[in-house]
Amino acid sequence: MNNKSLDNKCPACRAVIHWNPKLNKFKCEYCDSEFTLNEMKKYENASNDKVNEGEKGDDTQYDTYRCPDCNAEIITDEHTAATFCIYCGNTAILKNKLSGKFAPTKIIPFKSTKEEAIEAFKSITKGKILAPKEFNDIKNIEKITGVYIPFWLFDFEVNGDMTVVGRRVTSWVRGDVHYTKTDTYHAYRDCEMKFNRVPIDGSTKFDDAIMNSIEPFNYDELEDYNHAYLSGFFAEKYDIDWEGTFKDAQERAYNSANEIVLNDITGYTTKTVLNNNLQTNLTSKEYTLLPVWMVNVKYKDKYYIFAMNGQTKEFIGNIPIDTKKTILFSILVFISSFLIFVLGAYLMFIMG
Repeated sequence: MNNKSLDNKCPACRAVIHWNPKLNKFKCEYCDSEFTLNEMKKYENASNDKVNEGEKGDDTQYDTYRCPDCNAEIITDEHTAATFCIYCGNTAILKNKLSGKFAPTKIIPFKSTKEEAIEAFKSITKGKILAPKEFNDIKNIEKITGVYIPFWLFDFEVNGDMTVVGRRVTSWVRGDVHYTKTDTYHAYRDCEMKFNRVPIDGSTKFDDAIMNSIEPFNYDELEDYNHAYLSGFFAEKYDIDWEGTFKDAQERAYNSANEIVLNDITGYTTKTVLNNNLQTNLTSKEYTLLPVWMVNVKYKDKYYIFAMNGQTKEFIGNIPIDTKKTILFSILVFISSFLIFVLGAYLMFIMG
């Protein structure tokens, strides 16, 4: 059953958020964040009570399901393929969401546990004396969710040639005269390369910069897709088709090929591309689900997103700086430097 509804977004992760009658709050099924109506309004994420006459309503489609275990109603947006019943906690795998053109061909199952993600999150603040202590708060650490994120994998062939003007500069001094000699050369390279499984995420819900940072995945561990792998995790279907991600993948392949060719031309002080005839051709593509642990941390009314590769355990995220700690540290550094200076001056004085 599809229903048209006004759209409420989670202030933490921007996923669709729903009202939880038991908590009397809005609860995000993705990052586990909870908000009152006033908090939602503060972040301008609470929908209006009605749509003004003549105003275009939101086009987001929502689907309603019944939990097979407790019969509670499960509401998801049109792109959610696996979720949890917020009442009994059991996994709800919506197989019809991953059928037809949305059926993945491959999947990399999670290779790391939530406990490992928690330990990785704890470790990022170790040794960082300016990090806010709130980042080690257990309430934040437990807001970790395993999500299968849709990725398009592209195979490319890059063929062509490149001509580079290389300049080799040598200098020497004879007597009082400084000499500089510049030799100019033309370097030519013919290339034929293959790039397999160039990844681009196919969901607008997740930050592309974060998804790029947790790469690479080991694609040797790709398995044929089976919905059983989704049990215990969230999953999304793509909302950007392969044509919408193709240019980004093509650019990544082209830039990599360009860098490889230029790095092969060595021995010059400067290099300038004279002609570049590299052509990038798509040979195949496939739709996959890749595992990612997501965590959102709130600090001073701002949310920070962290992610861990669910296969390789690569963990990324930017830790904010505690202003008070920074000021105190700066004062301590100044005092220490001043005392060292005074001590040095005193020692020089008494030693004559």
